Amino acid sequence: MSVQLNHTIVHSRDNRESAEFLAHVLGLEVGTEWGPFVPVDTSNGVTLDFATVPVESITVQHYAFLVSEEEFDAAFGRIREAGVTYFADPHGEQPGEINHHHGGRGLYFLDPAGHGMEIITTPYTFPEQQQQR
Repeated sequence: MSVQLNHTIVHSRDNRESAEFLAHVLGLEVGTEWGPFVPVDTSNGVTLDFATVPVESITVQHYAFLVSEEEFDAAFGRIREAGVTYFADPHGEQPGEINHHHGGRGLYFLDPAGHGMEIITTPYTFPEQQQQR
């Protein structure tokens, strides 16, 4: 078996709120709560297990999701409908814009715990990665 990411724990102020927020934006289902975790499964088998922790224990992370053009349109619509602030860049210097990096579309937004979330339609590739393939 090749190495695969199976799950990761995402710290949040409220596990249910954060899981439902991300699931709504991405058009996914919230799984059944298991112990301290509220899971959101992605289509490639990776589960994000949201766990409530004290606010001072949250280290802000970045999570990027590769989506189809149709999924991007749907997620972008839900982001705008919910009034979620979005940016074309990870530093929040281009609010209300999307980017077109690597020939696709992308945007950044924050989840309720302050984690940086990103949706992209084309995976990022860099010259050194092309040479390794």
